[in-house]
Amino acid sequence: MNDHDQRDAFLDALWLERGVSEHTLSAYRHDLSAWIAYLDVQGQRLLSPGETTLIEFIEARRERYHARSIARLLSCLRRFYRWALAESLIGHDPLAEIQPPRVRPGLPSTLDEREVERLLAAPDVESALGLRDRAMLEVLYACGLRVSELVGLTLATVNLRQGVVLVRGKGDKERLVPLGEEALAWLERYLRQGRSELMRDIRQPPLFPGRNDGFMTRQTFWHRIKHYAQLAAIDKPLSPHTLRHAFATHLLNHGANLRVVQLLLGHSDLSTTQIYTHVAQARLEALHAQHHPRG
Repeated sequence: MNDHDQRDAFLDALWLERGVSEHTLSAYRHDLSAWIAYLDVQGQRLLSPGETTLIEFIEARRERYHARSIARLLSCLRRFYRWALAESLIGHDPLAEIQPPRVRPGLPSTLDEREVERLLAAPDVESALGLRDRAMLEVLYACGLRVSELVGLTLATVNLRQGVVLVRGKGDKERLVPLGEEALAWLERYLRQGRSELMRDIRQPPLFPGRNDGFMTRQTFWHRIKHYAQLAAIDKPLSPHTLRHAFATHLLNHGANLRVVQLLLGHSDLSTTQIYTHVAQARLEALHAQHHPRG
């Protein structure tokens, strides 16, 4: 096999693993292709890179790329060479002695509580479409869901009596998340008044249908959020995770335990959740500087 065939075989093996997203596969394909192109210029092959070549490649990219990109590149190459070692394609791991760069976690963009209230109130709930969107925004914020988790909800995943939703997250891991009174009330109203108007066949599973009674795409819902942000006069940069970040930050600001937030978000590693302590700390420091007489 040539270098590109070996790259594709590795990506196929990754695709068969549960929990590897399309985004990760695309990023790894990009990183491996860049590495193969660099090796080709040096007259080397993917399975037999020189140690100095690898270091030079990484150092060259440090000058142009953020530390996170370098860390992802190293993660990709480590997984590739461990796979190649397990497949007996190589006799040793050429990355075994290379240490990844330290990556300082960036603070995610988020909204304060007043901005969230304006965003949630933006849809016109006199229409079935607006009622659907209001219910989606309420559930997204109340449960801290990923957008992919939200658009994948079905009628069967919601228990209105108990006020919980069963969420299928990364790696097909399931978790129960409470809806809260406000989100539950809007969801019940939407199911009574809105959903049947948006569907030709209400027996279809999507809780929040898109076109032709099918599941809404993440991109469609993201366009809806940006539309409502404009209506609410919110000019902050938004991301698909903005309300998820707000959910976690506001919980911590109000005294929630970090491990509880971890469970609600569906993070497998507490260190992933700890970034929100930085957000909460930044908020506390800003409040101290604004209101304390010696701030």
